[in-house]
Amino acid sequence: MKINYQLETDKITKNLQDRPSLLLQSCCGPCSSYVIEYLRQYFDVTVLFYNPNIQPQEEYAKRLETQKQLIAAMCPEVPLMEIGWDGDAFEEIARGYEDEREGGARCTRCFVLRLTKTAQLAAEKGFDYFATTLTVSPHKDAQRINTIGLALAEKYGSKWLPSDFKKREGYKRSIALSAQYELYRQDYCGCLYSKAPLEG
Repeated sequence: MKINYQLETDKITKNLQDRPSLLLQSCCGPCSSYVIEYLRQYFDVTVLFYNPNIQPQEEYAKRLETQKQLIAAMCPEVPLMEIGWDGDAFEEIARGYEDEREGGARCTRCFVLRLTKTAQLAAEKGFDYFATTLTVSPHKDAQRINTIGLALAEKYGSKWLPSDFKKREGYKRSIALSAQYELYRQDYCGCLYSKAPLEG
């Protein structure tokens, strides 16, 4: 039975006594737009741009600039943590999974890679919660992402904020905000393996 993770988010935000700190792994500016807008109601958000899957490196730089553009225009008080492109880390976890369909095991390994780094940093730097913008996409499996996040919370000690940000028109709102702030919207997820089917 599928869990409605938006309702799980509601349970947590309804019972917050103060404004906890939250480290938000962002896959890109457009996806983060609605998520930041929504979460800032309840949390002191810091955005983490950790995406070693983005290829080529020039594309990574373009998406990072778009993330900076969004924050500067919409919420300049929100800190951005960027730890550099680490393409070798992605290639290592993708090795042997190059021919996997988009959304398959390679993507699961990519989620684990990015969320592990987020959970580690959240624990090291004393954040109360960690989360990801990934669930705002209609192409991403919120059940799988939340299962990974919950397991990593148990391992590293920072609390996972369950989410399905595409609910309640979240994805639609992200499109509107992207247009409002004139954000670059990429046409593939990140790695070149995800781009190939779109070009075929």
